[in-house]
Amino acid sequence: MKKLSNKVTRTTFCALCAVAVLVVSGGTALAASTYPDRPITIVVGYPAGGSVDLNGRIVAESLAKKIGANVVVENLGGAGGTIGAQKVIRARPDGYTLLVGSLNEVVIASLVNPAVKYNGITDLQAIGLIGDQPLVLAASKAGNIKNTDDLVKVATSGKSDSYSYGSSGVGTSLHMAGEMVNAETGARFLHVPYRGVAPLVTDLTSGRLPLGVFALSSALPQIQSGQITAIGVTSAKRSSFAADIPALAENPALKAMDISVWFGLFGPKGMPEDVTKKLQAGLQQVLADPEFQAQYQKTGSNIMRTQPDLAAFFQAEHNKFKKLAETAHIATERP
Repeated sequence: MKKLSNKVTRTTFCALCAVAVLVVSGGTALAASTYPDRPITIVVGYPAGGSVDLNGRIVAESLAKKIGANVVVENLGGAGGTIGAQKVIRARPDGYTLLVGSLNEVVIASLVNPAVKYNGITDLQAIGLIGDQPLVLAASKAGNIKNTDDLVKVATSGKSDSYSYGSSGVGTSLHMAGEMVNAETGARFLHVPYRGVAPLVTDLTSGRLPLGVFALSSALPQIQSGQITAIGVTSAKRSSFAADIPALAENPALKAMDISVWFGLFGPKGMPEDVTKKLQAGLQQVLADPEFQAQYQKTGSNIMRTQPDLAAFFQAEHNKFKKLAETAHIATERP
């Protein structure tokens, strides 16, 4: 009787384990199949009004319609977008906390800031790229740099260290673009970090600063009004948004210049495959939507209608900016 009792106990235990496995796996499958069944939060690691925030808001509005869920934007500014990125990395990987992130916090931050303990490429699940926007190198009207030939002449004169360029902060993509100009031409233009675009514009228009690097959309009003001179965009080719501004790469001395700020949709690593696929399909529907395209054009960015191989793309970006940060000793520049 005792042996029979033990056999029954073992059989019951195994049956309960099997039921538990079915419940857990069934619950996961059910969660994936019913996703989304509650509001989704898109975190933006910057204050309202900037380029990343604009991407986040118009993507959230359109994505909500495509996947049938409420999508809200949470602005969590600070530390160059890294606070927002960290929140998403630490979130439960269920697809309900996402990030609209950019080149700065996903790739560059961990290369130049020892305080950043995450790796955006390996700790975030890339859903897809939204778009990209070139930067623009602009000059003060009061200076002697009017075009790329003037820029290269100064860069190779041996006196470039008497010139400075401003950006919105150490380790940003704007800073990296300025350092790429230095690396390509052998110049020693001095970097001056600013706390935001407004003071940078003030010093450039007043003539206190010879050069400045901006997001194209931020600089266009001053360029079009004639307050500052556009030297060239930092992307490999001209922007369709401002086709009259040459690409710096059109000058042979700057032919390797190719930096654009890109924006993408990310989630925490480890999201269920079905959830990731639903989000990817939803994002592709967003990018193909004419209403979204009309809105997005106003931001000065190009839509990523064709997605690259994301793993290869992010690895190439990491390699590019790691090399540039090392060449420019950017990490050691931080206070």
